[in-house]
Amino acid sequence: MNVILIGYRCSGKTSVGKILAQKMGLSFVDTDELLVEKHGRSVSEIVRNDGWDGFRGLEQAIIQEVCAQNSTVIATGGGAVLDPANVSAMQHSGPVVWLKVKPETVKQRMALDDDTDVLRPPLTSKGLYAEITAVMNARMPCYEKAMDFSIDTDGQTIIEIVEIVRKKVFGTITRPG
Repeated sequence: MNVILIGYRCSGKTSVGKILAQKMGLSFVDTDELLVEKHGRSVSEIVRNDGWDGFRGLEQAIIQEVCAQNSTVIATGGGAVLDPANVSAMQHSGPVVWLKVKPETVKQRMALDDDTDVLRPPLTSKGLYAEITAVMNARMPCYEKAMDFSIDTDGQTIIEIVEIVRKKVFGTITRPG
C-alpha cells in the first residue's frame, strides 16, 4: 500500500510526506521532483517549451510509475487530479489524502518560497490571489472525487498533520492496494 497526498500548490504535500514516510519507515517520492530529475528541466522550462499539455503527459507517466510501487508516500503535483488516469492509478495504489489549504495561506507560502518561479509557473494570466482562488475553486470537485479523506491544514503544524494522516490511514482506511 502507498499513501498519496493531493492538494493545491503549497498545501504541504512534500513537507508532510517526507516526515510521514520517515515516521512510518516508508519511501518518499515527490512526483514533480522526480519528473524534473528524469527530464533534466524545471517545471517552468517544460511548461514554457512543451505547454501544460506536454507537462501533464510527462506527469501522467510519472504518476503511473510511482503508483506501481509499494510502501511509498507519494506527494503529487497540484494538478495531478485533473487527469482521470492519474486519479485511477492513485486510488488503486492506496489511500488518497487531500491536504486542504486556504488561498491566503497559499499566497503567503508562495511569497516566502524563493523557488516559486521555477517550481510553480503561473496557471492563468490573472494576479496571484485571483489565480489561486479561481484554480482552487475549479479543482475542488477533482480533489473531492479523488480523495478518501481530507485534512484542513491551516493553523496546524506539519507534525500535527502527519499524526492525523498516520492515524487515519493506518487506523481506518482498509482499501486493498
